[in-house]
Amino acid sequence: MNKTDLINGMAENAGITKAAAKKALDSLLIDIEGSLQKGNRVSLVGFGSWSVSRRSAREGRNPQTGKTIQIKAKNVVKFKAGSDLSSAVN
Repeated sequence: MNKTDLINGMAENAGITKAAAKKALDSLLIDIEGSLQKGNRVSLVGFGSWSVSRRSAREGRNPQTGKTIQIKAKNVVKFKAGSDLSSAVN
């Protein structure tokens, strides 16, 4: 499923236009992104939660040359599925 499929599904399930569904989805994604940028956790009970973790700098290896390289530290987004989502998938 891609973003267009999701918008189409939202519009059909909610009985709204595709334009309204796109606006709602874009708003949701902007709010989630903004909250994560501030370092906050985003939780949708039953669905899951997003959080930001710090990945420290480390040494890696270039698979083509075998040379050791330095990988910079960075923030990564993690998603943990909620119980309802996990149950629905299994």
